[in-house]
Amino acid sequence: MKNISFRTDVLPLKNELFRLALSITLNRADAEDVVQETMLRVWNRREQWDAIESIEAYCMTTCRNVALDRQKRMENQNASLEDVECEAPDHSYSANPEEQAVQRDRVDRVRRLMALLPEKQRTCMQLRDIEGKSYKEIAAVLDITEQQVKVNIFRARQTIKQKYLEQEKYGL
Repeated sequence: MKNISFRTDVLPLKNELFRLALSITLNRADAEDVVQETMLRVWNRREQWDAIESIEAYCMTTCRNVALDRQKRMENQNASLEDVECEAPDHSYSANPEEQAVQRDRVDRVRRLMALLPEKQRTCMQLRDIEGKSYKEIAAVLDITEQQVKVNIFRARQTIKQKYLEQEKYGL
């Protein structure tokens, strides 16, 4: 029997859940709402926690499903996703302000290109390259095989690389 604590096992996942929700909703306020809804759903199912193999995978899957449901509702209401907000830029690249600006531009372009990917590819890439999850963990969250995870990540990276190079060659 597992002894799962909301405070020590679930609550520390809030940042990972937020980043996953943000990668799907592309809106900070919506992502915060998704995380809050996820935490409520997980809390309300606390009687079943002992039957859950991985509380982290359960939380990530719940978060993904809540975010996707929210997106479907927004699409049905013809809501616009124009106000995409990005996280703070990485200032560790160099002390040179010009190089920092170039690096921030590159990161922003990659994020914009990631936002254009199909949801499954974007989520796989987010969980692998940004969250550092293993293929097995991603497969559990998305309820797909590890091979499908690898294929989605490969296709996402190829698409981003191709579109990034097109932008470099022809400009924005």
